[in-house]
Amino acid sequence: EVLAEYTGELRKLARELLKGISESLGLGPGYIDEAMNMDSSLQILAANLYPPCPQPELAMGLPSHSDYGLLTILMQNDTGGLQVHHGGKWVKVDPIPNAFVVNTADQLEIMSNGKYKSVLHRAVVNNKASRISIPFSTGPSPDTVVVPAEQLVDGEHNQATHISMNSKEYMEFKQRRVLHKGLCPNPVKI
Repeated sequence: EVLAEYTGELRKLARELLKGISESLGLGPGYIDEAMNMDSSLQILAANLYPPCPQPELAMGLPSHSDYGLLTILMQNDTGGLQVHHGGKWVKVDPIPNAFVVNTADQLEIMSNGKYKSVLHRAVVNNKASRISIPFSTGPSPDTVVVPAEQLVDGEHNQATHISMNSKEYMEFKQRRVLHKGLCPNPVKI
């Protein structure tokens, strides 16, 4: 019951954030919700435990990656470990008590035609304390074809930056890349 309530509230939060993002792109508040068929959206909740590691310089908690979907809302304890790639360097993200971290994901980058970038991130371990993170990812319904919003592509200065792909096929494509060829943050970039 608690998990159902928690994920329901996160889904509401994600949809409100997507309304703001949609407006910031000049698309109107309901554009992303409707275009990505968010009434049938795919939600993924995971729980990660990174125990103390005696030699953290020799281990990685979670290798660099970007998330599929639109947004990932992350709850974590006060033990650091999240890093984002910015300006060619890995930058640590210090936890803020009682706050979520929100990452933009691959399909938001595609839909926004690159206006919002998918966040390349990783988790590192330490030798002092356990880190717990609980990511909640939300994305389009699996059958939705994710394309750059028509209003963001004019054919001259703003051409499409990514190929269009069914959401489920994109997830499968990216998973195959991860398993067989290493991590790739922009596998469908033109």
